[in-house]
Amino acid sequence: MRRDERFRPGFWTFFFAAVLAAGAAVAVVRYSRGLGAVTNLSDRFPWGLWVGFDVLCGVGLAAGGFTITTAVYVFNLKRFKPIVRPTIVTAFLGYILVAVGLMFDLGKPWNIWHPIVMWNPRSPMFEVSWCVMLYLTVLALEFSGVLFERLAWTRAAKAQHAAIVPLVIAGAVISTLHQSSLGTFYLIAPGKLHPLWYSPLLPWMFYLSAIGGGLAMMIVESRLSSRALGRGLEMPLLMSIGKALFVALGVYGAARLLDMAHRGVIGEILSGSREARFFQLELAIGVILPMALLALPAVRRNSGRLYGAALLVVAGFIVNRLNVSITGLEGAQGGHYVPTVAEGIITLMLVGIGIAAFGLAVRILPVMAEVEQPELVPAPAPQPEGVLVPVPVRS
Repeated sequence: MRRDERFRPGFWTFFFAAVLAAGAAVAVVRYSRGLGAVTNLSDRFPWGLWVGFDVLCGVGLAAGGFTITTAVYVFNLKRFKPIVRPTIVTAFLGYILVAVGLMFDLGKPWNIWHPIVMWNPRSPMFEVSWCVMLYLTVLALEFSGVLFERLAWTRAAKAQHAAIVPLVIAGAVISTLHQSSLGTFYLIAPGKLHPLWYSPLLPWMFYLSAIGGGLAMMIVESRLSSRALGRGLEMPLLMSIGKALFVALGVYGAARLLDMAHRGVIGEILSGSREARFFQLELAIGVILPMALLALPAVRRNSGRLYGAALLVVAGFIVNRLNVSITGLEGAQGGHYVPTVAEGIITLMLVGIGIAAFGLAVRILPVMAEVEQPELVPAPAPQPEGVLVPVPVRS
């Protein structure tokens, strides 16, 4: 490790330590006294922040893993290969934290193994359970190549590299099922979920929005990691991702509005209701504004502006998932759900653990590819006056 890469504790280190300590205290209360002691969950609102953010957002924002690996290994877009490993690490950590978050949210987390032996193929939860287990396994195998290289296990690394294409294909299939099946959860509530969000196409909307959220998260992660570690940015690749993000947002936004028009509920957007205001916020910061920014070459070429546009997409994605899981259900339930401070602490702790784990991984494992810098060509030495210099002739 170089001198400039050594760990130096600062404000965020101490802040993370405080959040970790508070999270540990909340965890003790949660597991000793139950969910009621630390959450505002109830029979009317059985799913709150831990499902809406920790699970729905965590899974969706990890979608960059299967998107980029599929582009590289299936569609042979080799120019994206330098960012494959960071996206795999991000997806792997994201899914691990989703599993950890579920352990807090489940009433009886010690029964989490039941779907392995107690099959109910008609249940969306059964599908999600198996998809999480299978995709975590695939991500672990994709991530193992980095670990094998670090440990200098040459044979194991070669075997992992030989199996990467089947692993990527399996991951793409499982992720497609998983991202969409999260939307399938809410198809059982047609009379409870507000028509601004309920749709028979909700599984497809979850899948399409996850592609955009995953691409945006890759831009955010690249920017933050480059600044934290003092590394260069792969701007040509990020510019291409910016273009792909523009297309993904356009497809998602068009599909969403066309579906609403087909169902005759598009007028709800201007109804002035609380739900309409949240929907306008979601559409504005998650689709319209970032598309307007990404359409400009000056934004895509500038790392700071591109990062800002990607942050808007991530924020809009989070608002969408919270709207579906919380805001869109409050009207039918006749009340409002407000998470407790303890719920927020656990969520903040999981986010902090993810950031810290990613930073540790890129420091001790061969995750980040070195960004090639343009080669500097020395200027020709000055020639004495009157001396003829041969000029190469191009054939």
